[in-house]
Amino acid sequence: MKITHDTIERKTGLLIALVILVVSIGGLVEIVPLFFQKNLIEPVAGLKPYDPLSQIGRDIYVREGCYNCHSQMIRPFRAETERYGPYSVAGEFVYDRPFQWGSKRTGPDLARVGGRYSDEWHRLHLSNPRDVVPESNMPRYAFLDRPIGGADIAQRLKVLKMLGHPYSDEEIAKSGETIKGKTELDALIAYLQGLGTQIKAVKG
Repeated sequence: MKITHDTIERKTGLLIALVILVVSIGGLVEIVPLFFQKNLIEPVAGLKPYDPLSQIGRDIYVREGCYNCHSQMIRPFRAETERYGPYSVAGEFVYDRPFQWGSKRTGPDLARVGGRYSDEWHRLHLSNPRDVVPESNMPRYAFLDRPIGGADIAQRLKVLKMLGHPYSDEEIAKSGETIKGKTELDALIAYLQGLGTQIKAVKG
């Protein structure tokens, strides 16, 4: 039987099978080569995994849904690089699980926010955003000024080490000590203060 365009359109099952086949092949052609591009799977020079406090801060950032309003992906457009800094590259986010790329911005992009403001500014901003940015519609996060609890950071770092993050056994063993007496607010600020600083140091 000769398969013509008309035949394919009349046989729904055949059409669905062929569409799935074409999309699968196209997807493989687009995605598989990316696994072999070193600049996509290797960290940029000088990149280090998050220290224990920043790692907890990152977990809080994800838990509180900060990514819903703040992207961490500066696109290679002049308007973005002039406002936020060097455009984002995949090698910066090798140690991010999950990565925070995206294009949804209710608030500004945070990819290069590290070092732009003081710790005290972040503390005031997170406690009540309108104290420092009157037009902000960001919710208050004053409740984060509480001790870090329920986080077995050593176990988390062990898992990340198994996934390829270069933590030493000594760093893992001492991780619990480094977060003693710290609050969730301290952890989130530590995470924010580190964003984009490593690649800026390399490029600078």
